[in-house]
Amino acid sequence: MASNEQTQSETSEVKPVVNPPKKINHTWYQSETCVYVVIPIRNVQRDQVHVESTENTLSVNIKLPSSNSEYNLELDLAYHVNSSRTDTKVNTANVEVRLYKVDAIQWASLDSQHKPNAPPVIMNRAPTVQSVPPSYPSSSKKPKDWDKLEVEIKKEEKEEKLEGDAALNQLFQQIYRDGSDEQRRAMNKSFMESGGTVLSTNWDDIAKKKTECKPPDGMEWKPYDS
Repeated sequence: MASNEQTQSETSEVKPVVNPPKKINHTWYQSETCVYVVIPIRNVQRDQVHVESTENTLSVNIKLPSSNSEYNLELDLAYHVNSSRTDTKVNTANVEVRLYKVDAIQWASLDSQHKPNAPPVIMNRAPTVQSVPPSYPSSSKKPKDWDKLEVEIKKEEKEEKLEGDAALNQLFQQIYRDGSDEQRRAMNKSFMESGGTVLSTNWDDIAKKKTECKPPDGMEWKPYDS
């Protein structure tokens, strides 16, 4: 009888529920020259992070500080990178891998699986104005003052009044062109993470967290399921 009671006790023993590990989602943003992959794992030591890259792949292995498990990220990159310059920054909030672009293009996707068929947009720096000699001989009675003409053209372009989206785009382009590297990083990260609803130049604020979507008044944001 005692044996039966022991068997029933062992059978009814409740096994502890093991929760599956929380999924860690990486994010990314870009500048004219680099792509940054951010992995939000806190309090990681540098020797717990192993990164390898080729011209079109990225492999990241991180030993999680709170358990015996590991985080692994394997990517086939959408575009080529200079793998000899890949570097990694580890801080208390996350792990950031910096990839240097081979071509100065706007990456439409991080991985090749979601790469669009359309050709990438070239990210040109502000064009430099070539020096022009002060004057050239011509058939007119007086030689033209090319320096003065160039100044007048620039003045007209600057004073040209744009309206609507054209004026807004011109303002954003000017801010991006004249801004610092941190301001450009903030603009790229906030714009991409918010689905184009937020554009910030404050890197100190944007770097700390993911930028939430802020749709216009009267509209509702709904995530797109691919």
